[in-house]
Amino acid sequence: MKTMNSIALSILLLMFFITKPSLQQHHIDPSPPPQQRSNARFFDAFYALQAWKNKITEDPKNLTSNWCGPNVCSYTGVYCAPAPDNPHITTVAGIDLNGGTISGSLTEELGLLTDLAVLHLNSNKFKGTLPASFRNLRLLYELDISNNLFSGEFPSAILRLPSLKYLDMRYNNLCGKVPSELFDMKLDAVLINNNNFGLGLPENIGNSTVSVLVASNNNLGGSLPPGIGRMATNINEIALANTGLIGCLSDELGDLNELTVFDVSGNGLVGSLPENMGSMESLEEVNIAGNKFSGEIPASVCSLQKLEKFNYGDNYFCGEPGSCLKVKERDDTKNCITSRPKQRSPRECHLKSQPVGCGN
Repeated sequence: MKTMNSIALSILLLMFFITKPSLQQHHIDPSPPPQQRSNARFFDAFYALQAWKNKITEDPKNLTSNWCGPNVCSYTGVYCAPAPDNPHITTVAGIDLNGGTISGSLTEELGLLTDLAVLHLNSNKFKGTLPASFRNLRLLYELDISNNLFSGEFPSAILRLPSLKYLDMRYNNLCGKVPSELFDMKLDAVLINNNNFGLGLPENIGNSTVSVLVASNNNLGGSLPPGIGRMATNINEIALANTGLIGCLSDELGDLNELTVFDVSGNGLVGSLPENMGSMESLEEVNIAGNKFSGEIPASVCSLQKLEKFNYGDNYFCGEPGSCLKVKERDDTKNCITSRPKQRSPRECHLKSQPVGCGN
């Protein structure tokens, strides 16, 4: 999958409204500058960060070792900027502890950081769940808690963040249902793959404004909900591999003209590919391997000019047009295409030879 927009967004946030004293300084003044001494938000930040530090049980890279004294803008990983509502007040605008392998949990006092715009905590060992007080972070724009040990159901506080655009919760132990409210938020990217979410995708998924939706390696089950065609103007990448999807692909899929990456591999999808997938002119990568698709590959799909990767192996397709052989990277093995090598046995293909009615 391509690099996410979050990198560019983070750089812009850091360049244009986040400033911080150099971390290379040898001398750190433990006292805040005079204009900060009467700043209530500054003292709220001090209180919140000290409470959080007390919840940290291991910090092998010593990222929080200098989290001492009231000058929180000198703390490693803490970035300050003028408050959005008052440029004369300094406030905590961002926290980035990515890759710290820090152990511990998050604390309710973090809800006091009401001007926080960026919170990056990926690749640590934080456990538990997000505090309910996170609902107070109404300016939070990016939230990355990926690759941690968070558990429990989807944190309800996230659904109360009106400014959130980028949500990355990958590689945790979260479970339960993906809430329908998530797809009514004005988000740009949702990455929830490699968790234990279940109970299907919400029926209102078509309401989503995201350009990137990654939910692979969960236990979702069910079929791809109707209405996905309503995402035509915004969706660029969909990854739902190994999620237990069943049923057929709807003709609505062909409406997603901006889609560049489509991955539903490792599921139980059946039927044939929608003919109108050939109108998805932006497609670059398609992975439908490891399903139970049958019939013939539409010639229009393999003729898409931007298509560079097409994996349709480990299915029951019985035919492919010559244009498929021209796709730069493709895999058609373990199908029922008699003219191609490394196919299924005639007996396997005979057992799956009956067409599946999808009602598209």
